[in-house]
Amino acid sequence: MRLGPFDTSRINVRSSDGGGGSGMGRAGGVGCGTLVIALIGALVFGLDPSQTIGLVQSVQEQTGAPAQGSRAGGGRELSEQEICTSSEYATEACSALTNLNDTWEASFRRVGLPFEQPGLDLFRNGRVDTGGCGSATSAVGPFYCPADKVIYIDTSFYDQLAQMSGTGGDFARYYVIAHEYGHHIQSITGLSDQVRTAQRSNPAAANRLQVAMELQADCYAGMWAGKNRQLIDAGDLEEGLKAASAIGDDTLQRNAGQSVNPESFTHGTSRQRMAALRLGLEATDDRACNVFFEGG
Repeated sequence: MRLGPFDTSRINVRSSDGGGGSGMGRAGGVGCGTLVIALIGALVFGLDPSQTIGLVQSVQEQTGAPAQGSRAGGGRELSEQEICTSSEYATEACSALTNLNDTWEASFRRVGLPFEQPGLDLFRNGRVDTGGCGSATSAVGPFYCPADKVIYIDTSFYDQLAQMSGTGGDFARYYVIAHEYGHHIQSITGLSDQVRTAQRSNPAAANRLQVAMELQADCYAGMWAGKNRQLIDAGDLEEGLKAASAIGDDTLQRNAGQSVNPESFTHGTSRQRMAALRLGLEATDDRACNVFFEGG
């Protein structure tokens, strides 16, 4: 995928490996309360306002001190420019984040929806402390923390992904960050809060709702690519589909020598994840990815 260069004036990036964090205090878009954003999201993205109003408990209620980046030799914090040029993976991630911000902010602007950029924390082969979701190790893989609105990526995961999917193409890596960005979209529209509330009130449906969240994030990743179709190279979609297939719950369980157990799924099957990615890519309506929550 032929993304343009990164622009540190339009992204918030830090590294728990090597300092940084200089831009994490900036907030893109209009600053509004979570409930205000959720209400607008209910109207624009087809969410249920009656479920959104009155939300008082969510993942975003978790509190904690902001994660502090480590420092380079001599105690100097790395700049965002230094972080983004520290490796090929970091440069790709910063370029993807620049484009993701521009693409989704434009989509939100078209419908009059306030937008807020996520942060990006790049680390490698280690442990990271988040601002509101506790600590995690590299074993967790890429994740999004709604409490501090930051995407956390251990770039060593990309090496594992290349082995698992059989492709080292850049689009597979872009798919990963675009998927996590999809969770940010869910957060700032209020959907994440609705789902967590529904999971608490109906534990029997918790697993199904979790899978729906992940498939929608896959769909949003495809939608981002579709909005930038002119930048897609031949073979990119195949790379993304191979990556989606490689990290399907059924494939992961088989590769681990386990029996396939749908009740333990958290992200969906390989077939479901590939279908969700393709759905987003081919979508002509920003509400297309809501299909995973239709019909109860």
